Amino acid sequence: MPPPNGYSINSAPSHEGEDSDLLIKSDAVPPQCCSARLNLAVLMFLGFSVVYGLRVNLSVAMVAMVNTTDPKTDVNSSVIHACPLPSGTGNTSDVFQQPEAVPQFFWDSEIQGWLLGAFFFGYLCTQIPGGYLAGHCGGKMFLGLGVLSTAALTLLTPLAATWGSRWLFALRALEGFGEGVTFPAMMAMWARWAPPLERSRLMTLSGSGASFGAFLALPLTGFICETLGWPAVFYLCGGAGCLWAVFWFAFVSDDPRTHRRISNEEKDYIINAIGAQGTGHGWSLPLLSMLFSVPLWAIIVTQMCSNWAFYTLLTSLPTYMNDILHFDLQSNSFLSALPYLGSSLVSLPSGVFADYLIERKVFSVTVVRKLFTFTGLLLPAVFLTAVGYAGCSHILTVTFLTLSTSLGGTSSPGVYINQIDIAPRYAGFLLGITNTFGTIPGVIAPIVTGYFTEDHTMAGWRMVFWVAAGINLGGAIFYTIFGSGEIQPWAVAEEDRAEPEKKGARSTSHENTTYTTEDATHSDKLE
Repeated sequence: MPPPNGYSINSAPSHEGEDSDLLIKSDAVPPQCCSARLNLAVLMFLGFSVVYGLRVNLSVAMVAMVNTTDPKTDVNSSVIHACPLPSGTGNTSDVFQQPEAVPQFFWDSEIQGWLLGAFFFGYLCTQIPGGYLAGHCGGKMFLGLGVLSTAALTLLTPLAATWGSRWLFALRALEGFGEGVTFPAMMAMWARWAPPLERSRLMTLSGSGASFGAFLALPLTGFICETLGWPAVFYLCGGAGCLWAVFWFAFVSDDPRTHRRISNEEKDYIINAIGAQGTGHGWSLPLLSMLFSVPLWAIIVTQMCSNWAFYTLLTSLPTYMNDILHFDLQSNSFLSALPYLGSSLVSLPSGVFADYLIERKVFSVTVVRKLFTFTGLLLPAVFLTAVGYAGCSHILTVTFLTLSTSLGGTSSPGVYINQIDIAPRYAGFLLGITNTFGTIPGVIAPIVTGYFTEDHTMAGWRMVFWVAAGINLGGAIFYTIFGSGEIQPWAVAEEDRAEPEKKGARSTSHENTTYTTEDATHSDKLE
């Protein structure tokens, strides 16, 4: 069975199938257990767990930091709630009591929306520069310093909040500035570390740390707010990030060639499997070709569409749980976290299954990426729409939200790792580009949500869910039409094109030598 169209093996398109057969030989593949590449994936998993803990802690802490979701409600006590308050709670869901001497603030919905979106203003600025430098120099330093700087700045959050909302906005923007390099640096590192037939599982494992981090951070933030007060959230999360950085710099290397503890067998396997694309790119880039690359624009548009729903829930779900369903803070934070546990659990087997389909040549890389992307955007849109019609039913709302985000995890081995398929050497830079566009919804979505939900009505939140679902559906259709898993011609350098020819020349020379030797032996026997 010939390799299907779109089967990417990090080499020039000529001599199709030659390297592919070499890569699938299972007896030449070192085991993943305790391997350097698996250790790297686990450390990245933990790193992105910390990263998302630092990113989402404000979403839950905001409920405790704000004395009331709208100061005007103090003037008029006859507030009409979208859903009835639980019996015996009175008005307690609107005001959250903090330990003595812990300050609370009067920020309305609009200010809260700006504060929740502030992170992404800084996050936008460093994606492309971070991806470019990580692709050229290596991603270890950029990923490590990105997490460390964000963690250190998080420690200053309580101080900035007491100074005023403008100071907190500026601090959150700086945190985003530091964290912006992390995902492009991850992609640049996997371009040097992930064998093509293991990309889906390794990159999905490391990236699923984001969902797992959100799952841990949301309930822990609620618990800490109730027991120690909201400032402790930022001290503990910041400290965890600083501790992770120590292990990262101690055990990680930019490249298999420079890793101090990797086995020679694994190092040779990774280097040979990735080929010439496993080296950094030069200072110059094929920018014009990238600008007119349809597969790249397919990734950009689709990530923007998918991220709209993701960031809407990430930043605003705790507010919905509090303002509409009137959960207490601990229940609020746990139920807000439940969808992200589901996403993490779904994404991991999705990555393994995607690699299986590619390795067994059931489908091409292109078909696999489109299949997982379409599923991961369409199904969440369906259940997100259903949330708006679940009314005040706690069970239905939590069920639909959990299904929506969990099924979104199937897109992890789809569009979110597609950059390394179409241009492995430039993957970090491309992820910087796609993430820059993909972060725009993180800025706009909380502000739009704040606008729609200013009156805390069910109709306003229904509009929020409808918009997110519609954008998701548009992204699924766009990627199905224009996406690709083939390495692009502009991503193949001259030395990459020459590599298959050299292999072919060596193979021909070896065959000629063997034939000559056998012929000479046969002649000796005849004599």
